[in-house]
Amino acid sequence: MSAPLQTPSKTSSKASSEAPETSSEAPETSSKTHYLKTPLSESDIVDINAGDVVYISGTIYTARDEAHLRILEYDSENKALPFDLSGAAIYHCGPVMEKSENGWRAVAAGPTTSDRMTQMTPAVLKNHDIRVLIGKGGMEGLAETMREQKCIYLSYTGGCAALAVDMIRQVKGVSWEDLGMPEAVWELYVENFGPLIVGIDVKGNDLFKAVKEKAILSFQEQFE
Repeated sequence: MSAPLQTPSKTSSKASSEAPETSSEAPETSSKTHYLKTPLSESDIVDINAGDVVYISGTIYTARDEAHLRILEYDSENKALPFDLSGAAIYHCGPVMEKSENGWRAVAAGPTTSDRMTQMTPAVLKNHDIRVLIGKGGMEGLAETMREQKCIYLSYTGGCAALAVDMIRQVKGVSWEDLGMPEAVWELYVENFGPLIVGIDVKGNDLFKAVKEKAILSFQEQFE
């Protein structure tokens, strides 16, 4: 039985427009678990820190390389997207889908390496009020962008394509099927999708960078 749908507690505080500089320091406090429901506002994510655990419920959209390129193409032509990215969560995923008389169902939906979308992400975030990115492997060099655009990056474990399907309750729709199954934008309704680890928070803390720097320092100390 799936866990019950949970709505996150709201906070009245807003993210400061004068946020501190981005940091690669790992959070010193113990991690917390957060339950989010899309669509999201800034207040829903402002108190979430790198290293925390997140579960998401509601609608999420898959988007890989080709979808990002088309989003930017639409933006450049001032064309409305066929889906609403306001307060959205984007999942870097190229799912395997199966169609029946009852509609589409997900067969596998594991994360794609997020670094493939790194160059396109700043422009996409600037043009749309996206609050969450989900993928694997981190997004090196985007901590400042995430801080400026008030978005968080969540990491999902690779190799869990079949397990992810268990948290997808409905395939609500698909856009841009001409791009092919893995590159189309799929609108998924999920319940408690996770666990997801916060890789980059809205304060610009980058967990991946912090771990990498700590590992390099530890390695160097071994040979001093």
